[in-house]
Amino acid sequence: MPTRPRREPSLWSEAGRRAAAEHAPLAERLRPRRLDELVGLAALLAPGAPLRQEVQSRRLASLLLWGPPGSGKTTLARVLASEAGYEFTALSAVSSGVDDVRSALLAADETGARGTRTLLFVDEIHRFHKGQQDALLHAVEEGRVTLVGATTENPAFHVNAALLSRCRLLRLPALGPQDLRQLLSRALGDAERGLGGTPLQLLPEAGEVLVAQAGGDARRLLNQLELAAQLAQGAGRTTIEADDARAARGEAVPAHDKDGDAHYDLLSALHKSLRGSDPDAAAYWIQRLLVAGEDPRVVARRLVRMASEDVGLADPRALGIALDALAAVEFLGLPEGDAALVQAAIYLALAPRSDAVYRASNAARDAVEEHGALPVPNDLRNAPTPLARALGHGRGYVLPHDVPDAVTAQEHLPEALAGARFYEPGARGAEPELARRLAEIRRRRAIARGAAPESPAGAAPAPPAGPTGTSG
Repeated sequence: MPTRPRREPSLWSEAGRRAAAEHAPLAERLRPRRLDELVGLAALLAPGAPLRQEVQSRRLASLLLWGPPGSGKTTLARVLASEAGYEFTALSAVSSGVDDVRSALLAADETGARGTRTLLFVDEIHRFHKGQQDALLHAVEEGRVTLVGATTENPAFHVNAALLSRCRLLRLPALGPQDLRQLLSRALGDAERGLGGTPLQLLPEAGEVLVAQAGGDARRLLNQLELAAQLAQGAGRTTIEADDARAARGEAVPAHDKDGDAHYDLLSALHKSLRGSDPDAAAYWIQRLLVAGEDPRVVARRLVRMASEDVGLADPRALGIALDALAAVEFLGLPEGDAALVQAAIYLALAPRSDAVYRASNAARDAVEEHGALPVPNDLRNAPTPLARALGHGRGYVLPHDVPDAVTAQEHLPEALAGARFYEPGARGAEPELARRLAEIRRRRAIARGAAPESPAGAAPAPPAGPTGTSG
């Protein structure tokens, strides 16, 4: 059976306040009831801001609230409904289906018939599949509800384009240290809903520990403050000390969704730290991933990729060292294998830089996509059978070992790409020597073809060209 939508107008009633004060956790008791109580959203709620004007006109537009946990998405939706005079109905995309959406819309129709509009809040809206999002789409278009969806994931990837185009997207940042300190002060000073009715005092060092541990999450901050207060009271003290704050955290496990945006953000931070020659940052991001439970092979694969993409032949050993790290973590596992990953990362961070291999790979792929499956020249084809030889396969091929310097006049690309250049060595690490060797090979090949050499032996290669089929 469908889950009955949750309506919460009683949150601001006297009975609702008494029940919350008696039973709810501190984070719930202190949930803001007015726009002016919200912290960290000054830009969105400034006088004259669109959201503030909508509340004052009591006519809300549909919104998508994108932000990390504890940034105030649910609270903002509740306060908007309250101050604009809307009925607040909540669904969770984790436990709700299409039938639940339809039930909520029917309830909104009944409420609308009595002259009250409904704000339908959908938590974790990114978890709704296409059919569920489509069910919301028509209701938003028809004005049956004002939709406020909350998500921790990038809506561009997880919300239907049609629904996204009908909602205004607001990005809520993680709370900053000053915002968190303001919440601590409010919690300690509020006698009705907070800890102001107790003799407890929060030592400054303990407050800074709580702020650091919260990671920008208001709910986490208040939950840990409440537990630290209980620990202090249990020890017969009236002061909350730093050790109480640390004990309230428990075992720290950084938030990490292996399939979400944060996963790719961490990998991106690792790769960019390596590319930026910063071994300290690279070691940090590796441990961030591993402590959060990431598969060490995923980290190793990123090192392997970086070894080719950003070091390449400037240090030919880099790829082997990255592959050795992959083998080490597969052999050792964790925690023993983490040092091998950090060792490889430090080597890669300090290696000379070249993206010449990466550019060559991309240029070659571009040529394939532009020209399609060009036929293999006859002289390069395999000739294992009499028929193949009769068709001319392999005819005219010159074995490099049979000529001086092992350089022939042979063209190894299809005719449409003859003379194209994809790899042009860089100027760092081992690549200047490769550039010298490549220039010499090209000079000798030009002589073998009876053409004037392009440049004298040892000259630096020309800079990469731009058109497809070259290294640009």
